[in-house]
This record gives sequence, structure tokens and C-alpha cells, in this order.
Amino acid sequence: MMKYTTTGNGKPIVLIHGFGEDSKIWQLQVNVLQEIAQVIVPELPGTGRTAMEPVVTMESMADGIAEILDHEKITKAIIIGHSMGGYITLAFAEKYPERLTAFGLVHSTAYADSEQKKAARYKSMEFIRQHGTSAFLESTTPNLFAAENRPVMDKTIRDLALSVAYILPGALISFLEAMIKRNDKTLILRESRVPVLFIVGKADQAVPFSDTMQQVHLPELSYIHILQQSGHMSMLEETEKCTKAILQFAEKAQ
Repeated sequence: MMKYTTTGNGKPIVLIHGFGEDSKIWQLQVNVLQEIAQVIVPELPGTGRTAMEPVVTMESMADGIAEILDHEKITKAIIIGHSMGGYITLAFAEKYPERLTAFGLVHSTAYADSEQKKAARYKSMEFIRQHGTSAFLESTTPNLFAAENRPVMDKTIRDLALSVAYILPGALISFLEAMIKRNDKTLILRESRVPVLFIVGKADQAVPFSDTMQQVHLPELSYIHILQQSGHMSMLEETEKCTKAILQFAEKAQ
């Protein structure tokens, strides 16, 4: 079973981290949300204390989330995922819709990879094989932040890349392969009967603003937060606004 932390009491909220991150990416949000909720933060395979798996898919990681809920004796939860964590959230929504109170996508998308995106991921895989985790994260992490934030957040960016340099190249490559293979999940948004949260960075280069805007109308009930000064990392770029959006969403979810 995937390792995880659980903090606070109240309605259960699961926060799923993305690619090139670990569970610590959510710490600033956990500090606030734990006052009103039981906050569960999984450590995906190959990150934190969770052992690497030879093959991972969005569906296998969604199964891992379900296993955590079973272990905690939780029947329904709010599940929120950042980037790749959003892909896992959508896989969970497809497999276990009855176990969702609500769900959220933070800088994520229901679209499958385009051919251009797949090519970029294959290029990343080759870079990781040749140069390793640290070099990859040092070169790519700055681009996750809005250009205007990079100079003032330089230390934060460097610390973030350093904090996850322990992730083995094989784990990163497995995640990239899983992202390439995932299917379009826009039907899951369209058929959702629970509220869906979208947190969108206006300067997001990883998940283009225009792509997300084509999806936010699909669910029956959407909550949309556009963060003007964020790229792909509003948890760090606009922490207060990101956290407030999740907090308000959680309070409204029944």
C-alpha cells in the first residue's frame, strides 16, 4: 500500500501530488485545511516512503488511493490532484464515482497527451536516462513557475528541485510513460454529478490556460479559480489564493 500522512479531523480530503514532486508540495495547504478536515496526503510510488513499482498507471495509482480510503475506513472523500495528481483523480472518478464527495483539478487537464506533448515526454525520458534526476529537475522546475515569479522565487525553485532529487530516474520515467498512455477523460467531467474544482494558472505553460477553459463548463457544477500571477505551481506562487479556493470548495461540498 502507498504510504501517506493523515492530519486533522473532519470531512476527508485527499491531496495528490504531481510529477517531479512529493507529498511536501501540499504542506502549506495542509497547515490550513487540517483545521476543518482530515487531510490525507499519499506518497506516490517511488516518492517519500513508498517503494517504487515496476509499472504504474493512472488507474493503478487510483486503486492505491482507494486502498488508503479503505484502510482509513472512509467511504467518500474529496479528492484533489495537482498536475499528474489530477490525472489520477480523474482515473479515480472513473473507477470509483460513488466514493467521491467532490473532486478538483489543480493545474491539470482531462485531455490526453497530444502528439507534441508525447514527443516532449519521450525527450524528457531520454534526458533523465542520460543525465539523471537532479539535472532534469534543475532544468525543468523553473519553467513551472510564471516568468515574473522566477527571479523573486529563485530560492524556492532551487529548494523544490533539490527536495525531490532523491526520486530515482526509473520512477520519473514510469510516471512519464503512464502519462503518455492515459486516455482522454473529458467524458468523466461531463458525466460528473459531484462538484468539480478547477484551479487555473493564467501563465501555466504545462497545462495551457486555453485548454482548461475548454473544459470548465463540462461538469454539472464547476468552481473555477483563475490565478493571474501563477504558472503551474499556485500552491507556492499564490499560496493564500490557492489554499482559500480549496478551503471554500471543501466547506461547500456535501
